[in-house]
Amino acid sequence: MTALADDLRRLIPAERVITDPGVVSAYARDQALWAPYGTAAALVRAGSAEDVRALVEFCAARSVPIVPRGAGTGLSGGANALDGCVLLSLERMDRIVEIDPAERLAVVQPGVVNDDLRAACAGHGLWYPPDPASSPWSTIGGNVATNAGGVCCVKYGVTRDYVLAVEAVVGRGEVVRLGRRTAKGVVGYDLCGLMVGSEGTLGVITEITVRLRGARPPERTVVGGFATLDAAGEAVSAVTAAGIVPSALELIDRYCLEAVDRWKNMGLSADAEVLLLGRTDAPGETGEAEAEAMAACFKDAGATWSARSTDQVEADALFAARRLAYPALERLGQVLTEDVCVRRALVPEMLARIQRAARAHDTHIANIAHAGDGNLHPLIITRPGDGTARARAHRAFDQIIDDALALGGTVTGEHGVGLLKRRGLHAELDPAVVALHHAVKNAMDPAGIFNTGKVFGDPAA
Repeated sequence: MTALADDLRRLIPAERVITDPGVVSAYARDQALWAPYGTAAALVRAGSAEDVRALVEFCAARSVPIVPRGAGTGLSGGANALDGCVLLSLERMDRIVEIDPAERLAVVQPGVVNDDLRAACAGHGLWYPPDPASSPWSTIGGNVATNAGGVCCVKYGVTRDYVLAVEAVVGRGEVVRLGRRTAKGVVGYDLCGLMVGSEGTLGVITEITVRLRGARPPERTVVGGFATLDAAGEAVSAVTAAGIVPSALELIDRYCLEAVDRWKNMGLSADAEVLLLGRTDAPGETGEAEAEAMAACFKDAGATWSARSTDQVEADALFAARRLAYPALERLGQVLTEDVCVRRALVPEMLARIQRAARAHDTHIANIAHAGDGNLHPLIITRPGDGTARARAHRAFDQIIDDALALGGTVTGEHGVGLLKRRGLHAELDPAVVALHHAVKNAMDPAGIFNTGKVFGDPAA
């Protein structure tokens, strides 16, 4: 391992090649605490695309796996180390290269933090919509790798909808530009779109061009309390059936709110088992009508109470609690996060199946969801060191995946496959389709070095 690092230091500035075990181990995994990880040979903190190119060329010639990573906020094990790999951190490539207000686009390096880009765009009266819960920490490169979603994506779409072009290092060290800067373009296959959501398995993204939108109008917030998850699910279906397209429609249960309160003392635990947080950013009278219609849907579906929030601070606090739910629950035990997605009309049925899985496997499952687009995040919680509970939790995890597929859904809406969802991927995709993916992988990664074994790897490995 020392010889490998010494050879790398002849190609890449020596201070960027790290072998200190304590430092390397800190980069060895993402936030998927139950996903396996190995021991890396070295960590490279790239400072430029040339660093990445040199590393890829070096590793391809020696068949050494490369595991790219951003901030490590992923929840599927996609950034976890492999034995003998080189961990490639892109966190220091954090420059906003350009913001073009006229063309409504920005060019960024992959280490730019999501909220930093949004703040920079706001200074130009522009908005970058994708907003994963980890947006204060997660990087654009990581968001692109997993095709991250977020709270407002029910109306505005996910990361893929905003990526115009990427620069990437592929193959044996070739630097390529994929995509375009123009508003339209259909030359060749959409190889840029292929990179979005590829989880580091096709190459390393070193620059990203994203489309921007104009600043959004102020949002109106509607909150509803429900006695059961089923009733909240019915309200989600009612909003969809009414033709309302909210700018957010989030579900959070009492267990999550209480966990946030115990951690942050925000005083948000409501007199309900489940809350739905709805928002509309339609302007003027249209927005007023949408907010009233959403409140009516909540009431008709059986809300114990519903209200328009007139206090912006209170409304923002509720959405902040939604973002804090996952780290708050981590303080109470080990958390295994699901990420299934079903048609919006089937949200009530999927929530009911999640409850049945919890009972069947004697496992505590808290619930948050991007309910407006059918993306559910059951959070399976166990006490550290309780192996029996952990085994039951894994069985509940697998049952939820199977139930989502039985309803015609998908095993991941935004977190990616990584290591945790490989069984689900092979259950969801036809073998002929899996073979197509392998062909693409082999074409773009002929040396087989990019995030080896992730996504399409053997789930039994």
